[in-house]
Amino acid sequence: MKRNYPFDPLLKNHILIGLLLAVWIFVFLYFTEPLDVNEFDESEKLIYLPIYGVIGALLYLLNLPFQYWLYKKYQNSWTLSSELIWLTVFILVSIIILRLYYLQFIVEWDPYAYGLVYHLKAILFPAILTILPIIIIGRFALGKYHEKRLEDKKVEIKGEGNYEGLRLLFNDIVSIQSSDNYIEVFYISGKELKKTLIRTKLSAIDDAFSELLRTHRSYVVNPFHFQQWKTENGKHFLILNYNIEVPISKTYLNAVKTTINSTTN
Repeated sequence: MKRNYPFDPLLKNHILIGLLLAVWIFVFLYFTEPLDVNEFDESEKLIYLPIYGVIGALLYLLNLPFQYWLYKKYQNSWTLSSELIWLTVFILVSIIILRLYYLQFIVEWDPYAYGLVYHLKAILFPAILTILPIIIIGRFALGKYHEKRLEDKKVEIKGEGNYEGLRLLFNDIVSIQSSDNYIEVFYISGKELKKTLIRTKLSAIDDAFSELLRTHRSYVVNPFHFQQWKTENGKHFLILNYNIEVPISKTYLNAVKTTINSTTN
């Protein structure tokens, strides 16, 4: 249940799912004519059936704030458990809203309205089972596509050994420090700062990634993570995210100031 599950955090793509859901509901009702839909003539179908599609889309969009709360709660990660929790809440909220909509607007609280059990068995559950596969497939497909795009954006820090190396998004790199014949890569994984030791030279990294900033013969940093300057006993330092403190040698001081000022303004 704690296994990672494909998830796309972009709101615009979930709005797209809502729109596709509205279209699917309209098409399904128009061509299958469940319940008393077949009593509508063609003009009535075009007037009333899109309303059901809009309701379906709104039910999906209504649950997105809970989705993003759950996403933040689990530190910007999404698991199979997260997906099942969201789907359960979506089903429950949809049932409640559709039941209230039926009582308030369809029958206006008529005492002879469908009972809850019959309404659930005959209408609400079949309706939800009709749209649920579209939601599950759409969310999974967009999640896999999002993962692929992220993977394509990753850079690789190669080591000299056959199996040494690290693939990650460029902005997850915080700083890299030389350590004898190795480098120590400080990077973000999830919300945590991690360190990996790779056998290679810092000069090779400096040549491979021009976006990284050389601050010292033993350090390069990602300007994206700059927080503030520090001067102590005539020595200069950069403070990066996660309170990483990196020295700046006089050789690189002017270049570092120019780069940092241009990227932060």
